[in-house]
Amino acid sequence: MVVETNRFADWRRFGTEAIGMHHDDLDTGLMRFRLDDHECRFLLRRGPAEDVVAIGWHLDDHTTFEQIEARVRAHGVPVVEGTAEEARMRGVERLLRFPGPKGITQEIYTTPVLSPQPLRMLASGWVTGDSGMGHVAITSARPTLMRGYFNTVFDARVTDYIDETISGVKLKIRFLRVNERHHSIAIAAVRGLPVDPVRTRVQHLNVQVATLDDLARSYDRVHELGFDMALSVGQHTNDKELSYYARTPSGFEWEVGWNPVVIDETTWEPSTHQGISIWGHTPVGQTIADKLDQFRLGARSLTRPEKTVKALSGAGIPDD
Repeated sequence: MVVETNRFADWRRFGTEAIGMHHDDLDTGLMRFRLDDHECRFLLRRGPAEDVVAIGWHLDDHTTFEQIEARVRAHGVPVVEGTAEEARMRGVERLLRFPGPKGITQEIYTTPVLSPQPLRMLASGWVTGDSGMGHVAITSARPTLMRGYFNTVFDARVTDYIDETISGVKLKIRFLRVNERHHSIAIAAVRGLPVDPVRTRVQHLNVQVATLDDLARSYDRVHELGFDMALSVGQHTNDKELSYYARTPSGFEWEVGWNPVVIDETTWEPSTHQGISIWGHTPVGQTIADKLDQFRLGARSLTRPEKTVKALSGAGIPDD
């Protein structure tokens, strides 16, 4: 994951002292966070976006790598080889990049560089491995096209749906998986209206702690260090994950979760859940001004078309 920000000091405190990750400063313009033996899980570079600008996908093998490259090229979409320096910064041996929805670059690689250096972090551990790093949630005014994109490129399949009403606004969220993790991509949209009420390209990203104690301790640290909490601790209806949402220095949210369900491909059947949470996940510190800002952003999104990659989205995939 690549984040562009000019708030390096705040991000260093947020990532290491609050969330509890390992961090490395590469130079004055680059910083990395680690969760495991991978040399890099999050790369922060200096720039004005204050947002996620690229998502990396760790592919199983070179055959899959070549298949996805060929698939993207066959649709007439440009694929660019990352430079040796770009690969080094991301802690991978080689990468390719191509355009993705909402202007988020998609990067693929097969071989991560593993670090022999021990982790220096407050968390006891993070769940990665075959499930990958976590997930990303994106709001969209064109959800069927976004779903079509991730299906075409990565064979992403629907796990389930959530219908929710927040402040009278009806939302539908689509959860897509590419492995045993319940979802790697979540796509949220206002039902019946092509609006996007979120400033950032990514609404939130998720990482999974190893223990419930890690979750509770990081929740306390976020409060004690003065970072904004977006949603209190709660449990989701669909993946049963216990989690909370903190607000990052760049404005998008960071979900720390524990113990979500693991998908069994032989038995899983998609379903629709009513409401995001079984309990908890109460909004924290949200004011009328915040709600008005979201309304203004939603109205403004009507005048600026959402970036799509039509060649890879096709006609889109409607909800089942």
